[in-house]
Amino acid sequence: MATTIRRAVIPAAGLGSRLLPLTKATPKEMLPVGDKPVIEHTVRELVASGITDITIVVSGGKGLIQDHFRPNPVLVEQLRAAGKAAYADAVEEVGELSRLGHITYLDQHGPYGNGTPVLNAARHAGDEPMLVLWPDDVFVADVPRAQQLIRAYEATSCPVLALMPMEPADSQRYGVPVVREDLGEGLLRITGLVEKPEPRDAPSAYAAIGGYVVTPGIVDELREQTRRWYEHRTGEIYLTDAINAYAGSRAVYGQVIQGRWYDTGNPLAYLTAQFAAALADPEYGPRLRRLAAELDQPGE
Repeated sequence: MATTIRRAVIPAAGLGSRLLPLTKATPKEMLPVGDKPVIEHTVRELVASGITDITIVVSGGKGLIQDHFRPNPVLVEQLRAAGKAAYADAVEEVGELSRLGHITYLDQHGPYGNGTPVLNAARHAGDEPMLVLWPDDVFVADVPRAQQLIRAYEATSCPVLALMPMEPADSQRYGVPVVREDLGEGLLRITGLVEKPEPRDAPSAYAAIGGYVVTPGIVDELREQTRRWYEHRTGEIYLTDAINAYAGSRAVYGQVIQGRWYDTGNPLAYLTAQFAAALADPEYGPRLRRLAAELDQPGE
């Protein structure tokens, strides 16, 4: 049985360029989905899955993330004094997430690419495996996606990728795994990823989505990529490249996630996530459904 996972990395240094100008002054990770910033959904998922050491890798202009999770006892006291106990409890709970997850922050240093923040955080992880979750994904699931990935790692002691079924026509949007063996319960042995293939060239009907268990072997591959980058200064450092290099000679697995995935990285996806969260709200959902029905009717 593999050692369980207690560490996680959230890369949050991106510019959010696909959501400009909305993200000109507000970090994309702080855009609301429902009544919470999108990154809070990720942090809550990790805490609910037993993660006790969360590293958020940031860049300049991301101070709002730290402000959001920082405890604010003065505000809590003011709210309680004003008789606003429910608001005080909500503010206090967000601050408690920082303690439960032991959230720390790192400034991103190194070449461009989504592998760099993972390598930055790995310096503090030693030989431990880590979860890597993106801060612009929201999963709605009975069992948190992070917990599903942890279970897959505990069963295999190997790197694990989060997968979901996809329509063949969507293959050009994703990394598509090469499946070697189906082990049941959604666990697949894979031998690599093909990035954004044409539908006719897609090696499987699954898409790699936000979520990884990264082991020290993957970190070693990232280090090697980075070493070569400093020699030639071309390209970017991608986590999927490191996974592909590792999978060439060692076991990697994919776990098909049970649940619904909402990406918030582009305008339509963000609006879809907002709409779904609003409709799921027990108070607002029925009213919004009525409003949508009214707006859908032709004017009189």
